[in-house]
Amino acid sequence: MKQRKWDPKAKARIVLEGIKGRTVADICNEYQICVSQYYQWRDQLLSNLDKVFDAPQKASRETRLESEIQKLRALVGELTLELKKTDELFL
Repeated sequence: MKQRKWDPKAKARIVLEGIKGRTVADICNEYQICVSQYYQWRDQLLSNLDKVFDAPQKASRETRLESEIQKLRALVGELTLELKKTDELFL
């Protein structure tokens, strides 16, 4: 069979069809993939399934940190302006 590159969303969609009950042979014929390829994708999906629930926590933490970084940058900017003003007064 022809070698192609499959994006992660397509792989997940194909594997989910099998998990929902469709026969593996039908899926492989439709998408022109080997049965062994389907089972590799399925095993990969199932081995990483627990990580699905980790993503929102990391995203919210990253969002919170980015917000804090923006606040600190704004504060540094304000302090820099104040420092320049005081330098101008003494010159």
